[in-house]
Amino acid sequence: MRPVLPPWSGTLAAKAAAFITVMCCALAALLGVLVHVQVTNQTVGQAREQALQRLTQATERYEAGDTLRRDAGVDPPELPGELRDLAVAGDRGTMVAEREGRPTMWAAGPVDGERALAVAVDYSQQARTIEGLDRAILWSSGLAIGATLLVGAFAVTRVTRRLHTTALVARRISAGDLDARVNDPRTGTPTGPRTGPHTGPRTGSGTGPRTGSGTGPRRKAGPQDEVAAVAAALDSMAASLQGKLLAEQRFTADVAHELRTPLTGLHAAAELLPPGRPTELVRDRVAALRTLTEDLLEISRLDTGRERVELDTERLGPLAERAVRAAGNGTEVRVVRDVSVETDRRRLERVLGNLVANAHKHGRGPVVLTVDGPVVTVRDHGDGFPEYLVAHGPQRFRTEGGTRGHGLGLTIARGQAEVLGARLEFANAPEGGAVATLKLAAE
Repeated sequence: MRPVLPPWSGTLAAKAAAFITVMCCALAALLGVLVHVQVTNQTVGQAREQALQRLTQATERYEAGDTLRRDAGVDPPELPGELRDLAVAGDRGTMVAEREGRPTMWAAGPVDGERALAVAVDYSQQARTIEGLDRAILWSSGLAIGATLLVGAFAVTRVTRRLHTTALVARRISAGDLDARVNDPRTGTPTGPRTGPHTGPRTGSGTGPRTGSGTGPRRKAGPQDEVAAVAAALDSMAASLQGKLLAEQRFTADVAHELRTPLTGLHAAAELLPPGRPTELVRDRVAALRTLTEDLLEISRLDTGRERVELDTERLGPLAERAVRAAGNGTEVRVVRDVSVETDRRRLERVLGNLVANAHKHGRGPVVLTVDGPVVTVRDHGDGFPEYLVAHGPQRFRTEGGTRGHGLGLTIARGQAEVLGARLEFANAPEGGAVATLKLAAE
């Protein structure tokens, strides 16, 4: 089984810090070993050369019959056994060992057959030099690793902060806020407030401050790196998408406005036709066309983000019952727990009316509206919502399964819910049927 790593271990900053630390440690260890080996070899070589010179002098004095110095002697008891065996065998050699608790460089050679002449040279200063060097290597390596890690973390954090900002803007754009821009200073993209209608969904009354790109002065662009290239591409994509949506919204609004005048005249003319089946068909189609036109106008107003709510305190149970009575299609209302909500009564009745009408039009009875605190559910017992609607929400002018309609009712319901600051969710019940859930904020 693979080990479970903590969440922070997957971040770019943590991975970069780990990589920098490992590389610094490896480099410090390599340099430390090289310096230690070089200095140790040089120090030991000098001490060995000095000990062999003294051994040569002691041998000459011994062969001349002179008295040996204090640091020289024949078969001294402190002489290491390995070095004694080497000297008795007829060779000269050196060895570092302890003598009276002090590090000593021994040099020994053969004299008088199977005897060994040895010289002891104090090695304390050289040992302290090597120990001090090792401590200096450790301290300097730790300091260098810490400094490099801090500088690397600072550099990586600047990059990850820009990436995090880009990711946040991408999520805002995916949520519908097409005014959002990264405005990375290295891209030289324009900054400043936008002059144009908002194209994404908004919550509440929408009167608070907002940020976004626009047509203001350009920042002076620095050298563009990979993060800036990604930010520039995201801003360009958002601007292009926003322009296309604005053009689509203007077209929809213009068409709907242009249709209202001839439809009004057509409706008046249909009312003057003599009674009969053809007249009923004409009036029915004119009414359907007028409804479609009004829906398109309502969607265009919601798209601009300029809708304002008129808040008031309402009991949710009675309000739901009024919405069902206005729909006039025999929906059962169940009030599990009634609460007071601060909302726009007209918009909330519009949302509930559209949900109930959609359940009767595209589902099967019984249709039940349930009020449980600030949560309202509308459920039918038909075939359920299409998969695309559950996954991505309602899409205008898209229906499946040969059902009649234009796909605007649920689109309007979601748009009005967002204006109210509520959340509208769509799902299918396990035992069958579509379930629309509206979550309001309780008072």
